[in-house]
Amino acid sequence: MAVTAELVKKLREMTGAGMMDCKKALSATDGDMDKAVNFLREKGLAGAQKKAGRIAAEGIVDTLVSEDGHNAVAVEVNAETDFVAKNEKFRNYVREVAKQVLVTKADGMDAFFEETWAGDPTLTVKQELSSMISIIGENMNIRRFKQIHEKNGFVESYIHAGGRIGVLVDIETDVVNDAVREMAKNIAMQTAALKPLYTDPSEVDQDYLTKEKDILMQQAKNEKPDANEKILSGMVMGRLNKELKEICLVDQIYVKAEDGKQTVQKYIEEVAKANGAKISVKGFVRFETGEGLEHKNENFAEEVAKQMQK
Repeated sequence: MAVTAELVKKLREMTGAGMMDCKKALSATDGDMDKAVNFLREKGLAGAQKKAGRIAAEGIVDTLVSEDGHNAVAVEVNAETDFVAKNEKFRNYVREVAKQVLVTKADGMDAFFEETWAGDPTLTVKQELSSMISIIGENMNIRRFKQIHEKNGFVESYIHAGGRIGVLVDIETDVVNDAVREMAKNIAMQTAALKPLYTDPSEVDQDYLTKEKDILMQQAKNEKPDANEKILSGMVMGRLNKELKEICLVDQIYVKAEDGKQTVQKYIEEVAKANGAKISVKGFVRFETGEGLEHKNENFAEEVAKQMQK
């Protein structure tokens, strides 16, 4: 029997298994739906994927930096509950994922999932994830990763609240000593705390600027309906510049500034001068666990009661 797209879709809906897994199962069973379901169950794929309907918005972010400091990764792995996110087995698994990401050549999640799992050459990354879902008993997902490579300096990392937030900061410098490393750590902590969107104004997306200008212009017109174009434009640019100072890392007020006025850029320049160095922040990565995902909103006592009634 021919394996059609409709059959693959139907099997996927029945089992929750991945599209390619469904196609393989149908091919291996000559399109027999019942046998294909059993095939997936035997492989442990259907059992794991049945949990995929449950929200996995908890978890942790982990970072890993190579010994020479030139390469680093941030990775987010999600689970359903904060309880599992604190589990040592889960955290060890996330660390192994980070190790694999550090050396991967994959250009995206799909390619990464198809890679051979370093801890067991007989499995892919996706199959090892399915195995861990079965062991831990919750839906899990390797959501995203980001690599940084810096030959002319180093990458600094910072983990906040046990993995709730993970940060990497790319530092280009011709001097690497304790003072410069401390500066990098402080900037990483700044990034975690103040949540910048860009490194500096040159990175700001033009579409973002256009939309912000439109919004701010409408605000200005609502506030001063009788003002001329020059006054309105001045209001818009003043507010836009203030906003950019909040979302661009190097223009933010440095959180440890004693005068409350020093920017991150001025702090970098101060450290550079004191150490006879050339220092710049080339970029950063900031992952916050579950950002943009729907979180499970369920009373813990009710969940326990449900389990007891089963």
